[in-house]
Amino acid sequence: MTSPQTLLRGRTLTFTAEPNGPDDTHAHEYREDGAILMAEGKIIASGDYADVSAQSTGARVIDHRPHLLMAGFIDTHIHFPQVQVIASWGAQLLDWLNTYTFPAETQYADPAHSATMAGKFYDQITAHGTTTAVAYCSVHKTSADAFFTEAARRNMCMIGGKVMMDRNAPDGLRDTPQSSYDDSKALIDTWHGKGRGHYAITPRFAITSTPAQMEMAQALVQEHPDCYVQTHLSENHDEIAYTTELYPEARDYLDVYQSYGLLGPKMLLGHSIHLTPREIDALVDTGAHPVFCPTSNLFLGSGLFDDAGLRGRGITNAIATDVGAGTSYSMLQTLNESYKVLQLQGQSLHPLRAFHWITRGNAVALGLEDKIGTLAPGSDADIVVLNASATDAMALRMERATTLSEELFVLMMMGDDRAVERVYVAGAPPEPI
Repeated sequence: MTSPQTLLRGRTLTFTAEPNGPDDTHAHEYREDGAILMAEGKIIASGDYADVSAQSTGARVIDHRPHLLMAGFIDTHIHFPQVQVIASWGAQLLDWLNTYTFPAETQYADPAHSATMAGKFYDQITAHGTTTAVAYCSVHKTSADAFFTEAARRNMCMIGGKVMMDRNAPDGLRDTPQSSYDDSKALIDTWHGKGRGHYAITPRFAITSTPAQMEMAQALVQEHPDCYVQTHLSENHDEIAYTTELYPEARDYLDVYQSYGLLGPKMLLGHSIHLTPREIDALVDTGAHPVFCPTSNLFLGSGLFDDAGLRGRGITNAIATDVGAGTSYSMLQTLNESYKVLQLQGQSLHPLRAFHWITRGNAVALGLEDKIGTLAPGSDADIVVLNASATDAMALRMERATTLSEELFVLMMMGDDRAVERVYVAGAPPEPI
């Protein structure tokens, strides 16, 4: 007996490579009357409606015309326990953490609170078109269990881990080197590679981890090389100075992580703004990925990410919201602010490259481009349906738009969750808690 099929009809856009510029028409496939055929959580076929519909067998047809269908958005750096910290006024990084973030995260020792907030977290990201995210949980094992439990319930491809932090944090928000190892090990055994879940070994950042804890992170990476690793790097000048005081033998901030063997293609380094030439060389040599967090960097006054400089060295940069210092769950608004950050440095972000970045581009950084980030047959059926005329102001602007690139630019500069008409996760609309 064959499984039920669903056929989505609408304009479709998917990327096969990173666009080299506005005139690069070979890096994407755009269909004015396109279709996506789905079954058992996978994309069976995509392309012209006439061709795809001929391959279907009794498929349920959902007509999304005239809207645009793309792979679901991917957010590569977000803090699950900060859903109630977003839009907290004032201060730069270290003060902001101590004033707002750390007190909020202490509540995640409570399993009931963690479970409630996990449901709300997933409701928010999917409402904004995000179908995969890489998340920091709190220091408590309960928060990571809640994060993965809810991801499994919704059949979402999610990456996350409990933060390891044994110093420079308040009571109730510190673990120990051994407990961080034990809890992380148990979470990896329970969740990594189960369903669509992936674990990220997560020393929060050098300031909150002693050398003894870094050794535990190193042990976890050696024992589980297929896990991701995530942390923060060079977000703020005071943070960098404090890190060098805590690790006086390190050549620079990145060397703290490098000396413990944490760098590699599975490593995601949030922010990576104020990098030295040696650090950039190390990123090139190890294949680790900087993560651009534009709304957060602007909100906290941290600095401007040098996308072109790093790309020019062959480094693959990811991009992310960084909620709660980030000011929106929307990857569209993340593109809005990234465009401005790059403009300030004389760098450009064409809308085709922008939308590649939040789909296939982030998937490439995660090594998951064969599973998510495109509409290719065999990929997981994570899809977002976008309406570039979602508001009166957008509709007014769209009356003058004549090209796909213009439409994408309207979406990235004016769009938010209102532009997200529908989301499909593994071929089905997400089920709110």
